[in-house]
Amino acid sequence: MASRPPPRFVVRAHDAVGSRRRALWVAVAWVVSVVLVALIAGGLARRSTPAAVEQRQVKALTQQNTDLQQQVANLQRATQVADIATSSLRKTLAEREEEISGLRADLGFYSRLTGGDAQREGLKVQEVRLQPVANSHAWDLTLSLTQNAKRGEDVTGNASVSVQGLRGDKVVQLDWTSLGGTSQSNGMPFRFKYFQQLHSTIVLPADFRPTRLLIKAQATGDDAITRAVAWSDALSGHLTPTQGEQDAQP
Repeated sequence: MASRPPPRFVVRAHDAVGSRRRALWVAVAWVVSVVLVALIAGGLARRSTPAAVEQRQVKALTQQNTDLQQQVANLQRATQVADIATSSLRKTLAEREEEISGLRADLGFYSRLTGGDAQREGLKVQEVRLQPVANSHAWDLTLSLTQNAKRGEDVTGNASVSVQGLRGDKVVQLDWTSLGGTSQSNGMPFRFKYFQQLHSTIVLPADFRPTRLLIKAQATGDDAITRAVAWSDALSGHLTPTQGEQDAQP
């Protein structure tokens, strides 16, 4: 018996519920897509409004301002550190210069004292130092006198000081007795073989501006020696052999 061919058409029952469900899902997807498009469009519109652009600019400027303030603070700290280091270096250099000046003065003193140049030099004003007396017009004066050790004998005599300066618009010179040295009218006595320091206190008038000291040392039996020293050099206390020196050696 011959087989029957399959039918060309198949009749199926219509599924109305499934069709409605698919249509509902399509409608929901369309609504969701419309809502998303509206949200995206609204966000883009808000981002492109003048207020939004201004807000972004303000935010960017605020961040730049914060960064610049931090850079300024860093530079200020670096400058403070550099200033402290520079100040410390200058102080150290000043101290070293003062030490070198003192060592040079000591070297000159001991070189002369030991007679390294093999000359029989006589009396010399080696150092002059002034220090102010607080709350007064008085000054403590220190003179250092030396002679070459090769001379071998004691030297005796007197030393005195006069001060040149300005009084009003005139140049005047105050001698030893007008400086308050009445108790030693002949000057400060000395007696030594190698060196000696002499001390005294001088008083200047209130309207007097000193400019330099004139030191005179008179050794018994020898010619007097004199030395002119600037007031500022006497305040520092360190002299060199060429600073206003006018020594007349016997």
